[in-house]
Amino acid sequence: MRLPWSGLGRTTLFGEITAGITLLAISVPLNIGYAQIAGLPASAGLYALIVPTLIYAFLASSKHVVASPDAASAALVFSSLAGLGIAGDNLPVMAAAQALLSGLLFALAAIFRLGFLATFLSAPILIGFISGLALEILLSQIAKMLGIPLEHNAGFARGVLTLLGSLGQTHGWSLLIGGGCLAVLILGRRFAPRVPWALVVLVLAGAAVQVWGLAAHGVAVLGEVPAGPPVLEIPLVPWAAWLSLLPSAAALTLVTMAEGLLLSRSYAEKNGETVSPNRDLLAFGAANLAAGVSASFSVGSSTSRSAAMDQLGTRTQLPSLVLAAGTTVLLLCGTGLLAVIPAPAIGAVVAIAVFRLLGYTEFFRLWRRSRGEWVIALACVLGVLTLGPLGGLGVAFILSLIALARRAAAPPIDILLGSTDPTVSLLDGVGPGEQTAPGVRVLRFAAPIFFANGGLLASRLTEGLDGAVPPIHAVILDLEAVTDIDITGADALRGARDRLTRRGISFAYSRMRPGLRARLDELDLLAGTREFPTNREALHSVLRLPDTAPGPGTEKGPATSR
Repeated sequence: MRLPWSGLGRTTLFGEITAGITLLAISVPLNIGYAQIAGLPASAGLYALIVPTLIYAFLASSKHVVASPDAASAALVFSSLAGLGIAGDNLPVMAAAQALLSGLLFALAAIFRLGFLATFLSAPILIGFISGLALEILLSQIAKMLGIPLEHNAGFARGVLTLLGSLGQTHGWSLLIGGGCLAVLILGRRFAPRVPWALVVLVLAGAAVQVWGLAAHGVAVLGEVPAGPPVLEIPLVPWAAWLSLLPSAAALTLVTMAEGLLLSRSYAEKNGETVSPNRDLLAFGAANLAAGVSASFSVGSSTSRSAAMDQLGTRTQLPSLVLAAGTTVLLLCGTGLLAVIPAPAIGAVVAIAVFRLLGYTEFFRLWRRSRGEWVIALACVLGVLTLGPLGGLGVAFILSLIALARRAAAPPIDILLGSTDPTVSLLDGVGPGEQTAPGVRVLRFAAPIFFANGGLLASRLTEGLDGAVPPIHAVILDLEAVTDIDITGADALRGARDRLTRRGISFAYSRMRPGLRARLDELDLLAGTREFPTNREALHSVLRLPDTAPGPGTEKGPATSR
């Protein structure tokens, strides 16, 4: 097994350690903010940087992906738990239980090699889902920077109305701190992107609160953070509660799986490396199990932190080990410094972090390239904002399945343009009802034949027979693009074949795949039906032309010739 420091040398050790310190500076403020988004104490975010990070670093095949809670997962944790009516002191325990379930689902996915399930979350679904969550997060952070309290589970529309109606109650000091931190973060990223500005603004804002006593003037602060490393224990919740958490744990697993495997593969391709998807799934599973027993919440892949480490040129998981060690030291010695961090500063840090998740460039790209997929992404956004994350994900899934079914139910069916010369290949495309050659029609069906499109194929095979000039005496079905057929599709194909036969029209197959031939034989679709290796040979045979083609050994040729 690759160790997290594999590939280190004297020339790279210092750079990897320095990158780890930068990762610590980035991760501490972000995880404090994400814990608050999830409705959890700041310690839950910090605990995620210790045991889960260590376990992922040792088990993952990727050298570049940083495992940590992110904004989307934090919002999904809170909304799913709030949707179950869980609040107050029950939230941390249930969030830990949710992480445990997610870890078990990851482990099952790795054992049964189910990584392909992540492909069911298409790009429009992910874009819309994460964009909707980002809008909800931004709303809460803007309220935090203005010093305006919002109900945690009021819903997006109600939250916007409450915020707009309460602008007159904006807290001046909170606005000053939040606005100042935003300005420093934006300008700092523009002119000195390598500086950990999130840590800088939290330190400066905390110092301002302490020096000028702003907490006494109504500025909300983080408050006491328990000192010491996490205590490892399994969350004790009723069996009914475990079952109620399964849907949200499955959603967290699926979203993390899609993002994590994509991120891992992209960095591997960029750096000429190889990764093992199932090993990475196992690593995510172990990290989430660790989060569940260490009073934390669901862990996924951090796109922003992984990108930051890649920009620093890291090639190992050593920065993650530095991050875990540094967080442990902070929890042992520095929790008193965290207590005075003002909430508006945390809001500014999180707002900047999630702003890029709005996906406005991706929406523009979808609009230009595929209006249908743009609609799916927008529906997912609206679903998240009105029905919650799980509801939004469900709406997007249904729309994607409808779009997929529509495409699969109406695949291309081409009548090939032919020639009486058996040495000439058939070309694509003549109009419906036309003929490939006098009295012969060759159709190419470009999809698996199944219940949704079998009727369409049958109608195309038998249409335009009445009044055809010259009369059709042979129909050939090109099966090169057909990979499978189900019972309903077989019944439709059999019915079309029988109708042709009753009218005295011969029916034949061409360019059939070996695997499909076995399937057709099982479904009794080969008996009494001729087969040809190429369309040219089929056309030559049914037209009963003189044998001017090359010899049989060369005529059959590869299955791809026409």
